[in-house]
Amino acid sequence: MEYRTMGRLGWQVSEVGYGMWGIGGGPGGFTGWDYDAAPGCLDEAVELGCNFFDTAWVYGRGVSEQLLGALLRRHPDRRLYVATKIPPRNREWPPGPHDTLDDVFPAAHIREYTEHSLKNLGVDRIDLMQFHVWEDRWAADERWQEAIAELKSDGLIDGVGISVNRWEPANCLRALDTGLIDVIQVIYNIFDQAPEDELFARAQADGIGIIARVPFDEGGLTGTLTADTVWPEGDWRGTYFGPENLGPTVARAERLKELLPEGMTLPELSLRFILAHPAVSTVIPGMRRSAHVRANLGVSDARPLPAGLVETLRAHRWDRTPTAWSQ
Repeated sequence: MEYRTMGRLGWQVSEVGYGMWGIGGGPGGFTGWDYDAAPGCLDEAVELGCNFFDTAWVYGRGVSEQLLGALLRRHPDRRLYVATKIPPRNREWPPGPHDTLDDVFPAAHIREYTEHSLKNLGVDRIDLMQFHVWEDRWAADERWQEAIAELKSDGLIDGVGISVNRWEPANCLRALDTGLIDVIQVIYNIFDQAPEDELFARAQADGIGIIARVPFDEGGLTGTLTADTVWPEGDWRGTYFGPENLGPTVARAERLKELLPEGMTLPELSLRFILAHPAVSTVIPGMRRSAHVRANLGVSDARPLPAGLVETLRAHRWDRTPTAWSQ
């Protein structure tokens, strides 16, 4: 496993981390989670060198955090970095155009859910606490700033991050101006290259860590989807890959398959593309099976994609705007 520096926080984190949405369960996520299999997958990731785990209270309403806390207790000799997220008070992903800070992140709510996460994880201090949604119109409001400063002064959190909304990578730049944000979590993959326009240069200049999420475009970059793919009732992917998105996604993925080097899968190509950008501190694929763990973590072997192939992949950028089905 190769390691990278998480911006000015200075942590040495595995360049392939563990995204825990898929094993957390609960409404609004994936179906097919397996709480019995999850501990083994997490243990295997640790043994293979993964030391960065990203979760959130909403993943199973605390269950994912509890799974991560149990992992920490099973490996007391390992330095494992924990990132979690404060849910929006109104449970809206993303915020509505008129939602205020009071609707989403009032100060009491920030502290309340930090305390929930501390209890679920069974820790005294959280390495990285992130806002699970964001609107930059809140950036200058001193109330969230004071709430975060108090959590830091009380020793309850170390770093502070923002998980920015889908396809809005620049919707955090004013928050970075406050100097309080250490890490940005953003969707970045072969299709979604917009973070390169403004965010990545700013992150590199200011020492901001970057967590790349959704590396496979919710499955669109796994190469397994067809025009006839369906998901079980209640699985969020059934909405995401509705009529407007499934066909175009499959067509674009098929074109990418034509570029695969011999012996390389589309998921591997996708991860290597992300890791080719020096602004990225870690990428966090979801891993619900042991085979996923071995395949994804195995990408970290210091073999970069050829520069020419990276440039070719840039032509597969797909700029989209947030819609009702994409959230």
